[in-house]
Amino acid sequence: MKSQISGTTQLIGIIANPIRHSLSPKMHNTAFEILQLDYAYLAFEIEENQLAEAVSGMRALGVRGFNVSMPYKNKIIPYLDELSPVATLCQAVNTVVNESGKLVGHMTDGSGLMHALKAEGFDVRGKKITIVGCGGAGKAIQIQAALDGARELAIFNRSVIRGQEMADLINNQTSTKATFYPLGDDEVLKEQLATSDLLINATNIGMGELKDQSFIKDSSVLHQDLMVCDIIYNPFKTKLLQQAEERGCRIMNGVGMIIYQGAEAFKLWTHHDMPIDEIKKALNLQG
Repeated sequence: MKSQISGTTQLIGIIANPIRHSLSPKMHNTAFEILQLDYAYLAFEIEENQLAEAVSGMRALGVRGFNVSMPYKNKIIPYLDELSPVATLCQAVNTVVNESGKLVGHMTDGSGLMHALKAEGFDVRGKKITIVGCGGAGKAIQIQAALDGARELAIFNRSVIRGQEMADLINNQTSTKATFYPLGDDEVLKEQLATSDLLINATNIGMGELKDQSFIKDSSVLHQDLMVCDIIYNPFKTKLLQQAEERGCRIMNGVGMIIYQGAEAFKLWTHHDMPIDEIKKALNLQG
C-alpha cells in the first residue's frame, strides 16, 4: 500500500550541490512504502553560503535526519553537535541523525562498500588493497578497510599532502600498513597492483565529463586474480571496469555501495532494516 503524507509524517532529506541526479530519494521513499513507515525523503540543493542556515533549519524543523553529499561532507562538521568514531577519523559526514535536538554525524560510505564487497563474496580481511582517491568517500573506504582488517593499503592520490596524511592516519590509528604513492607514476602503480587483491577507484574518473577516461593506461597491469571495484554507478560500467572485465577480473560498480550505505543510514533513522533485495528490484539496480 502506498504511504501517504500526514500530520505525523517525519521528514528526512539530503543536502548537496548538485543533487537532482541522486538515487537516494527514490531508494528511501520506496523503502518507506514497502515497510509502510511514516517518513518522507526530499532532496535539497543548496549553495555553500546557505549551509549553516540549512542545518539550522533542519534542526528547527525537527527533521529526523538527513544525508550529506558533495561538496559538504567535510564542511558540515562545524554545524553538528557530535561525530561518530568513524566520522571523527574520516573528518567527513554523509549521514546526520537528529537525536532529540542533538545532531550527530555518521559516515557510512566505507562500511557500505565493505558490505557490498562481502555480498559479492570478497572479504577485505588479510588482503592488500590498492585504492585511488582521497576524497570524502575515498577516506571513508580506506579507514573502514583498515578497521575491518585489511593487511595493507597502497594509496594513490594527486594531492601529495592529502595522500600522505591518510597513510599517516591509518598507520597511527590502525594495525594496517598504509603507503602513499603519487597518482601518475604508472610503474609504481603496476608494481603495487601486481601484489594486490583488490583495486578500488574512489575518484570521479569515469563519470560525467570524464566518463571515457581511466587512470589505467595499460590494462595488462590488471591480473586475473584482481577484484576491481569502481564506486561510480552511472555509468554502470566505467572504462576501468571494461578494461578489467576484458582482462578476466571480477568487477563491481558503485550500486552496492550506494544501496548499503543508504541501508545503514536508513537503520540509524528508522531503527528498521532496509529491504535491500526488494529495493534493488524496485529501482532496477541489479548492476
